[in-house]
Amino acid sequence: MNEEHLLRRYQALMSAVPQSVWVMSPDGVVTLLAGGGIAEKLWRPENGSPWMDAVHPKDRGWFQRAWRGATRRRTPLDTIVRVRLDGAPDRFRHVKIIAAPVVDQGGEVEWVGTASDAEGHWRTRMREKLLARMAAVPAAHDLSEAFLTTAAAVVPELADAVAVFRVQNGVEFGVRPSDRVPDVTSPERVGLAPGLPPLPPLEPDFLLGPIAREAIENQRARLVVFPPDGPPEDGLSGAAVQWLREARATGVALLPVVVDGRTVALATIATCRGNPPPDEADLSLLQDVFQQMSGPLRRTMELQSIRGKALALQQSFLAAPPSVDGLTITALYHPADSAAEVGGDWYDAVRLSSDALALSIGDIAGHDLDAATAMGRVNSILRGLAYDSGPAASPAGTLSRLDRVVQALDSPSMVTAVHAVLRRQAGGDWRIALSNAGHPPPLLLPAGEPSRYLHGLTAPDPPLCVADALDRTTLHAVLREGDALVLYTDGLVETPDTDIGDNLRRLRTRTDALARRGLPLPDLIRGLLPPVQHRRDDIAVIALQVRPDR
Repeated sequence: MNEEHLLRRYQALMSAVPQSVWVMSPDGVVTLLAGGGIAEKLWRPENGSPWMDAVHPKDRGWFQRAWRGATRRRTPLDTIVRVRLDGAPDRFRHVKIIAAPVVDQGGEVEWVGTASDAEGHWRTRMREKLLARMAAVPAAHDLSEAFLTTAAAVVPELADAVAVFRVQNGVEFGVRPSDRVPDVTSPERVGLAPGLPPLPPLEPDFLLGPIAREAIENQRARLVVFPPDGPPEDGLSGAAVQWLREARATGVALLPVVVDGRTVALATIATCRGNPPPDEADLSLLQDVFQQMSGPLRRTMELQSIRGKALALQQSFLAAPPSVDGLTITALYHPADSAAEVGGDWYDAVRLSSDALALSIGDIAGHDLDAATAMGRVNSILRGLAYDSGPAASPAGTLSRLDRVVQALDSPSMVTAVHAVLRRQAGGDWRIALSNAGHPPPLLLPAGEPSRYLHGLTAPDPPLCVADALDRTTLHAVLREGDALVLYTDGLVETPDTDIGDNLRRLRTRTDALARRGLPLPDLIRGLLPPVQHRRDDIAVIALQVRPDR
């Protein structure tokens, strides 16, 4: 039986199985030996074109390295790679390739292998991988983090660039969105493959393109494939066209993200630098991935809503300090850098007479709407007690009365607070009487001298709401011209895995450095705040400084 007859028998046998058998000569010429299957649908290089041209641009790098490694080791290659379809230069299909090297007597390497369709298998695995990654994010701290998580899931596997535009207040189906979309994007909501130009910041007069508005209104994905000379002027915004041309984009998909019937975001996915635009299967997978955002986004938006209500409630109780002759009074509040971390910090200053002032700061245990509500209640009670008691009252007695009232009302589980009464003396000095219930120590800044804590680093009296009828103490000090007093909550000095004593010493060092620069009091207390990324808790500060009477 001659070789030609044997080959025909082998070809007949292989035509019954889905794999295609091929052979590649040492000079790179690929010949299909047997089997129809996927191989008949694939593009094959001709006229001396390198066979690697058949491989998807994104796969060429790693596939070439794998091929060379197998050649060097003389070991089989088993992998899945995207290969161009015949007659469709921008369409690819995942193919499983198993190839073995055959070395002839002269040391030349020939390859023989099989090719089988792996598109369904790859998409199933990729879908499971991406959806599992999205499901692992129960709720982000904010929408930017949720968008970043999703962008990172699809770049660079399915796209080269992802920008998520937040749609203010959401848009219901069939409602035409405004041309202007405020707060649409920022760098943390963008995913870019290496080497792409950064997205420019959006100008205040940025306008959505008509295709984007249509996708938002109809809640339907739109795919735009660009001609070889790049994206056209019409259909997209001017800023988008400029960037897409610079990135040599081949196409862009616009995917609305819908939560409870409202489009809350628009994901813009681009393929760039010669990579083909997504096909229908890619678009379907991308839609599934971005729609998987709806659950985490809903929870994130709920957390943001709760945080917004708590913050608004809290701000409503934080009144601006009064104007008092002979004193500069300034205060600030900064919420924690977290979606739910709005707590029960407060400050207050109330005039008791023309020459007397009550100053207080405190913290309710907890970080939620309940804590903010309790803060408002406790602050209001303390303000009323202080005013009713008058400038001659002992701060320790006022805090004891507050403790009894709050416990009787079954309010918070624990409250820390500093309450001080300041009275003007003859000559312009101010005498301080102060009581501390479990709170960080007040910081005194004598003019021209190093700062110090009023009661050192010794433990203060116990917090409120921890026991009945506790004895409380009152401390005394005098503020002279240029002296300042700073009250603050624990967010300024407490961070995880650090020593509170070390942090208090660092606060003094920082305060002294700022004071030596001669900063005005408002600038000084702003300078005490840690960087935004390090704010794990909310922070309240109220401070005053003695100045000459006008």
